[in-house]
Amino acid sequence: MQSTNGTVLRHLSDPKLVLVAGSVVALIAIGMRHSFGLFLDPVTREVPNIDRETFGFAIALQNLMWGLAQPFAGMLADRFGSARVIFTGGALYVLGLICASAVSSTLGLVLGLGVLVGIGLSATTYAVVLGAVGRKFPPERRTSALGIASLGGSLGIFLSVPVTLSQIDNLNWSLAFVSLGLIAVTICLLAPMLSGRAEVQGTEQSLTEALSEALGHKGFVLLVLGFFVCGFQLAFIGTHLPAYLLDRNLGAWLGGAALATIGATNIAGTFICGVVGDHVSKKKVLVGLYLARAAAVAVFVLLPPSDVSTLLFAAVMGFTWLGTVPLTTGIVAQVFGPRYLATLIGIVFFMHQIGSFLGAWLGGLVFEQTGNYDIMWWCVVLAGIMAAFLHLPIDEQPLTSKFSRLQGAVSNA
Repeated sequence: MQSTNGTVLRHLSDPKLVLVAGSVVALIAIGMRHSFGLFLDPVTREVPNIDRETFGFAIALQNLMWGLAQPFAGMLADRFGSARVIFTGGALYVLGLICASAVSSTLGLVLGLGVLVGIGLSATTYAVVLGAVGRKFPPERRTSALGIASLGGSLGIFLSVPVTLSQIDNLNWSLAFVSLGLIAVTICLLAPMLSGRAEVQGTEQSLTEALSEALGHKGFVLLVLGFFVCGFQLAFIGTHLPAYLLDRNLGAWLGGAALATIGATNIAGTFICGVVGDHVSKKKVLVGLYLARAAAVAVFVLLPPSDVSTLLFAAVMGFTWLGTVPLTTGIVAQVFGPRYLATLIGIVFFMHQIGSFLGAWLGGLVFEQTGNYDIMWWCVVLAGIMAAFLHLPIDEQPLTSKFSRLQGAVSNA
């Protein structure tokens, strides 16, 4: 019996199966989260006392909780293994969606869609899932593997929009939330395939030492600040683009079509960025992505609104959407190694989600105060330019830490 169980566990921990399971978990968790902006219009029309600022705050809080909990989810995954963390996160995700389906007040929306889904995302997305995948692959293949796992999120973005739109149209927004909750149960079922933690060779570096080393590294700090901008840009666009298009008297179908286009081109962009990142400087590719975003937003805002310009904008933004993920996490893995990868990715994504909180919430606040999104669009442009320059000084060389030198001296003695 023990031999049979060991064989099963070995098969479940095969790198290819881990990659497939991680991709599917990312597909569901990230994909569904991308479709929440489609609920803004029906919820604010049908539920009293919930306006765009309130809905935007709930999504902003979701991003904040996602970010706040993510480093702790990463620490737990590094210490106890990823499977338990992902299972718990999947359960919270389901519960949050069910709560959102029955919302009748601001508190219910904030608790379900904001707090519970936010914490659930922290345990079912980048830090934990990419940490589990990254540990299974050697350095020369790691960025490609991270790109493929991130590709699951990209595919989820593409698939979730038409699925969610269909559910809202054919059922209603409340039952659509329930349906998404049932789909999220799959995360719990796949969690056992993502078990395990990094193997320790020789004397183990403590978590405190690893954190001190990373936070004292100039490149890590710059990477974190750049990813803050990424979160700010994506949360604002993902949450408010459909409503912005309605405000410009464009068809109601265009918001969903734009999000679907982002998801479609994101598939190609994420895969290409992951592959390219294994062969050229990752920071240089990141510089190009942030400048491309800034240029795309500037052109989109300056051009007269139309179906064609919107879909072209969505296509360009989609190509850059999650392409930053394998490149950013690849730099973290390349510089600091796999031992505390989930924890360090969690810290990077914490700042991403701080940016997401501000992007989603300020978008709603600025609209309610000014009646339009003009200020936010130009903030997105300026932030993209700033992020590009932040990445230029980053040193991508593997870190030779004081701990590593000490370990090497011991092994040579």
